[in-house]
Amino acid sequence: MDKTTETEIEAAAFRRLLAHLDSRKDVQNIDLMNLAGFCRNCLSKWYAAEAESRGETVSYDEARERVYGMPYSEWKEKHQI
Repeated sequence: MDKTTETEIEAAAFRRLLAHLDSRKDVQNIDLMNLAGFCRNCLSKWYAAEAESRGETVSYDEARERVYGMPYSEWKEKHQI
């Protein structure tokens, strides 16, 4: 498999993970952290860090909006228990 195809597959898998998490708003971050050792906020931090390592500027808030599909404050108000 060439590197471009591998990257495209990884990106598609990441998008599926985000879609899955979006469909499971009932699952709280604390549940994810306790069971899987990571949560939506971790993904946001990883996203921002990877952008920075490639010379791109993505703030933590921008990364959280990408992961949560909306501003974090809005998600928190609507879905956090």
